[in-house]
Amino acid sequence: MEEIQSQSDLYRSSSSSASSPTNRVPSSHFFYVRKPGSLTQPISFEDSPEWEDSPADVRMDEEANIGGGGDSINDATATPISPSLSKINSGSMTSPPVPEGGAGNVVRKIAGASIAWKDLTVTMKGKRRYSDKVLKSSNGYALPGTMTVIMGPAKSGKSTLLRALAGRLTPSAKMYGDVFVNGSKSHMPYGSYGYAERKTQLIGSLTVREFLYYSSLLQLPGFLCQKRSVVEDAIQAMSLSDYANKLIGGGHCYMKGLRSGERRRVSIARELVMRPHILFIDEPLYHLDSVSTLLMMVTLKKLASIGCTLVFTIYQSSTEVFGLFDRICLLSNGNTLFFGETLACLQHFSNAGFPCPIMQSPSDHFLRAINTDFDRIIAMCKNWQDDNGDFSAVNMDTAVAIRTLEATYKSSADAASVETMIFKLTEREGSQLKSKGKAGAATRVAVLTWKSLLVMSREWKYYWLRLILYLILTLFIGTLYSGLGHSLSSVATRVAAVFVFVSFASLLGIAGIPSLLKEIKIYRSEASNQHSGASVFILGQFLGSIPFLFLISISSSLVFYFMVGLRDDFGLLMYFVLNFFMCLLVNEGLMLSIACVWRDVYWSTLTLISVHVIMMLAAGHFRIRNALPKPLWTYPFAYISFHTYSIQGLLENEYIGEVFAVGEVRSISGYEAIGGYYQIAADANSKWRNMLVLLAMAFGYRLIVYVLLRFGLNKNVSGRLLLCHRKNNS
Repeated sequence: MEEIQSQSDLYRSSSSSASSPTNRVPSSHFFYVRKPGSLTQPISFEDSPEWEDSPADVRMDEEANIGGGGDSINDATATPISPSLSKINSGSMTSPPVPEGGAGNVVRKIAGASIAWKDLTVTMKGKRRYSDKVLKSSNGYALPGTMTVIMGPAKSGKSTLLRALAGRLTPSAKMYGDVFVNGSKSHMPYGSYGYAERKTQLIGSLTVREFLYYSSLLQLPGFLCQKRSVVEDAIQAMSLSDYANKLIGGGHCYMKGLRSGERRRVSIARELVMRPHILFIDEPLYHLDSVSTLLMMVTLKKLASIGCTLVFTIYQSSTEVFGLFDRICLLSNGNTLFFGETLACLQHFSNAGFPCPIMQSPSDHFLRAINTDFDRIIAMCKNWQDDNGDFSAVNMDTAVAIRTLEATYKSSADAASVETMIFKLTEREGSQLKSKGKAGAATRVAVLTWKSLLVMSREWKYYWLRLILYLILTLFIGTLYSGLGHSLSSVATRVAAVFVFVSFASLLGIAGIPSLLKEIKIYRSEASNQHSGASVFILGQFLGSIPFLFLISISSSLVFYFMVGLRDDFGLLMYFVLNFFMCLLVNEGLMLSIACVWRDVYWSTLTLISVHVIMMLAAGHFRIRNALPKPLWTYPFAYISFHTYSIQGLLENEYIGEVFAVGEVRSISGYEAIGGYYQIAADANSKWRNMLVLLAMAFGYRLIVYVLLRFGLNKNVSGRLLLCHRKNNS
């Protein structure tokens, strides 16, 4: 305690000198001593201007609506005011006015729900046992119509606490303690809450309204007119009316899109189409500038004013943004250093011996005191001097500050008031949150197909440019092998032309890897919120890709077929088109499966090139299949190479039934003529069997994708749901 007291005295003396009226200096004095007279009249946090009170500043009877619109908890109607808050000067900063909706716009209220957590501890699974405590005995609550912020330095447990409250912990994490929703331990059903990830995948080639409408079709059952109304409500709630018909951008369509602030609001609006009672947001200010940050927080304040319960994490904020928060949960290394009213947190730091200096943002002050990274900065600059003066004497150990703040909070009246409030919130169960239902599987497949077709029509870089590249490649191959004629001497060259066409056209399909990876990322984002499933995604992607792949197959096949001069028969031409179409379907499934394994452009491309080269070598052109070495090259490479079945079917289509003259009196069949160059079957139906093999491989690769998604990615989602159900049953 003597060490804590001495360090606290040192910090108090330095901060007091910085805060004294006679030595007012900017917040940078917190680290360095400035020259006198650099700033004569700074504005302190306590001197901040007062804003007029607006209707949004008055809480929507939060204590009377704790039950979420049903059976309220009458005993909790009188929320105890934080004891430390009463010590704050009444002239302190209040919240700025929240902008109302446009003229004539009526924002529908949202029935919020109370959430409380008691002795919440989360451990991560180590090599042998659960040992690493990420979160330690956290207590707190959030009420309808309020914003509760979880603040702390990096790796302090902010996101872990948020995921624990939302029931979205990974299977490697283990949770102890209780989470109450409306006074009950029951889990939050589908649609009752929303969760916005830090990095949400948006579809850049859709407009804001199209994207939200697409999300509503995936999430909600019911009629289309009802979904249009909730989309418009979400647009208005997140102040996106001016951007509703603009492309989101940020994709691969090279169209100017939204800025990061608007994109972040779109990701939150996607969760609002369900009209959730509780909204969890992980870092809503991630990568936002100061203007976008203030607009985001004012928009969230407006959202809270219509009844929604908001819980989100934040690293730090400006003074204006800090004034918008209702409650703050301050974490460091998994320990709760404070929970309560935001202004009471300033008094808590002052009571612990760490008052906030003049001209410093409260959040910056909090993080300066509890972030251990500052110890390294002080150690680096301990003996540093320059023209501005000596290094500041503020060199207190943050570990000591953390212990001081934690000990002060545990023994304070603030912690007691939190326990009292949690008791009142949990002593009686309120109304149970109900699931809002999901859209049917057929509806979601149709929506995903529509989305895929719309994206393909707009993102020219990975779709229309691929079509142009296919045509250019086919033209080069056609000119290279043009004018071959139909003589016996041209058989070997025709075999080479078909092999080159199938092999290089399939290899060119690798250009679609980035678009497939983007689709997988969007699926992962949707699946994490239970908006989509593995089977729905695969079927929608398959149906959506058919028109584009068929367009490639028919355009490329026509150019190659007539330039090389294959047999002039419509039936044979249609088989050629269908065979190449099946080849593209198989290649698309192969790319999708490898993209699911790596989820990285570089490794997916490298793997696909290697696989294609091996399949080309085993396809039977460089060496006839009967002559290939049995281990490895015949079994399994020759049999798993789709090039083999595609080339064999095309050559059987061209040469079965064909007759070549040898001299004046002798002739040989096409099967005999090609026998020395490629192994085919003499049966006329063999080409259709090869077509069926290609079709089976197309479905087989997508079955592999289903397994990878269902038991890879979705394992985490289903594991979280299973843990929630087991916890409720216990």
